[in-house]
Amino acid sequence: MGTVRAGRAVSAALLAGALITLAGCGSDDKDKDDKKVGGATPPAGANASAPAADAKQLKGTVNVFAAASLTETFTALGKQFEAAHPGVTVKFNYLGSSALAASIDQGAPADVFASADEKNMKLVTDAKNADGTPTAFAKNTLQIAVAPGNPKNIKSLADLKQNGLKVAQCASQVPCGAAAKTALDAAGVKFTPATLEQDVKAALTKLTLGEVDAALVYRTDVKAAGAKAVGVDFPESAQAVNTYPIVPLAKAPNADAAKAFVAFVLSEPGRTALTAAGFQAP
Repeated sequence: MGTVRAGRAVSAALLAGALITLAGCGSDDKDKDDKKVGGATPPAGANASAPAADAKQLKGTVNVFAAASLTETFTALGKQFEAAHPGVTVKFNYLGSSALAASIDQGAPADVFASADEKNMKLVTDAKNADGTPTAFAKNTLQIAVAPGNPKNIKSLADLKQNGLKVAQCASQVPCGAAAKTALDAAGVKFTPATLEQDVKAALTKLTLGEVDAALVYRTDVKAAGAKAVGVDFPESAQAVNTYPIVPLAKAPNADAAKAFVAFVLSEPGRTALTAAGFQAP
């Protein structure tokens, strides 16, 4: 009987040891499973329990300084961005790119700068106010905006020299003004504009209010005006194409949201919205 009891004791001990070993293996397997995210093992050093960098982590206000010609498109993208990031509010400052660049270089609190040309972006990067290298996200060309029905029968840049014709144009330091000068020089056309505006929206407004007969503006602004204006194409516009760059700013009060907004503009939804508005791919 003592031998039997000893055998039973040994068997019990062996069984207990086996159970402990199996439990240990099960724990190891569970730990391995717990460390997998989406079926993939995270890289070394990753903390699987840390929250992902998703929409819930972004919060606060992101201030975007954007060229006036981006008004409709960026406003729509801002609403989409807010919907994707409920903790974020996007505020826009739309002006001529030259005014925006000067404001940023003078210390205005801004998170993102989207310029209508590379020249004004360079002012910001040269002052070391950009966080990284700007990325081109769109191109734009000019049209002659006229009233519906084209009552003055304007068909080319040369027609803008008609006696008594009033033309609105952007000031030369503004991207749309610089582009207009390039196109007019290419066409060999000279005239004195009735008004020089500080951004493209102001130039177009002069037309839609009936204060001028024509305005040299971007085709995207003519499209945004809907039934209030008609665009007249001219071949010299191909020699005055503006490239639009965007960058988060070095002193951005909300750096994370700034980078996220720039990434959103460069994403598929951003490209889709820009194309629908009439912008060309960079």
